[in-house]
Amino acid sequence: MHFKFAHLADCHIGCWRDPKLREATIEAFKTAVERCISVNVDFILISGDLFNTSLPSIDELSAVVKELKKLEARNIPVYSIPGSHDFSPSGKTMLAVLESAKLITLVSKADADHSSNKIRLLFTTDKKTGAKITGMLGKKGGLESEYYKILDKEALASEPGFKIFMFHSAITEFKPKSLAEMPSIPLSLLPEGFNYYAGGHVHERFQHNNIVFPGPLFPANFKEFESLHYGSFCIVSVDNNKIAEIKFEPIQLFPHVGIMLNVDGKTPSQAKEALLEELKQKNLLNAIVTIRVEGKLSHGKPSDMQFNEIFDHAYEKGAFFVMKNTSKLHGELFKEVKITATSTEEIEEKLINEHLQQIKMGLSKEQEKNLVKELISALDIEKEEGETTTTFEERLKQNFERILEKHIKEIKP
Repeated sequence: MHFKFAHLADCHIGCWRDPKLREATIEAFKTAVERCISVNVDFILISGDLFNTSLPSIDELSAVVKELKKLEARNIPVYSIPGSHDFSPSGKTMLAVLESAKLITLVSKADADHSSNKIRLLFTTDKKTGAKITGMLGKKGGLESEYYKILDKEALASEPGFKIFMFHSAITEFKPKSLAEMPSIPLSLLPEGFNYYAGGHVHERFQHNNIVFPGPLFPANFKEFESLHYGSFCIVSVDNNKIAEIKFEPIQLFPHVGIMLNVDGKTPSQAKEALLEELKQKNLLNAIVTIRVEGKLSHGKPSDMQFNEIFDHAYEKGAFFVMKNTSKLHGELFKEVKITATSTEEIEEKLINEHLQQIKMGLSKEQEKNLVKELISALDIEKEEGETTTTFEERLKQNFERILEKHIKEIKP
């Protein structure tokens, strides 16, 4: 039997603060749906984070419903799992609403086997193809990893037929260096015996045999435009219950033009002219432009570069959207303070030691010290360009939840 399906993940509809880019996340989803219809896929997988929040705006929800109804009219079912962004412990999410309207099917359903204290995932069988689909939801801070440890993997492996496992977790062995701090699960925790592993959560295009991360449908921040340039999803062809082809489908609504400029030793005026010269050499028509400027100006401050004029020039050349990152750009007012590499650590160590064990937490001194150090480290992250305050705060919260969850297990009753 021959059939094909689409594998989407991390659509993050509504993730951008700017209205134009927020609308672009919807357009990316529309484009993917149109392409799925045009190549006549039999079904679609969405491996988490269809929305950027469990309760998206009415406009975003309406746009998605319209596309899902197009698929319903063509008898193309959509199978999904909640991701770390659109999951809610209360179950009050728009995914549940979409399922009740029979526009999607959530496949992360399970029964608890009380005799063995294991979780037994249930399979959903696609009526047209007979493919058996199940999956594990994603949770904030990678907390779904605990579910994998009590998963009845033997029952999953023994199920006959063509099987798909959907998941929304990073795999430790496959994490890129840029995501080294992201919580992950080891490859050994994935159940064996599946024909296709439909991953999500990692915003990278990646394939290792039949384990696939399709990448985000639309880049979700400044760095992703620099590294990925465009969004993507996968179309998978199956022949005689074997994967015949896995094809990454690009979703490029706008060309990306990236400019990186080091301005060490330049005056603000010279730096501005160098940047304008870079822009003059580029075709910016309908492009998303990312400008990263770093280095130390010979005098003045970064704002003296008059970025508003630079942006105006880019828009005059037809750019769709322009954004900048100047986190490593400094002026003469930035004074480098030379201290020993360990002085900050020594101060932190002294303060921590002075206040240890003042509150009874059920942790040893060493455990409490490690907890405090990890919490301090979790605060040492910067807000990314284009990241909303809400998303940044949510990222901080996820890091804290992950750390606290780990140390709670060490508490002695």
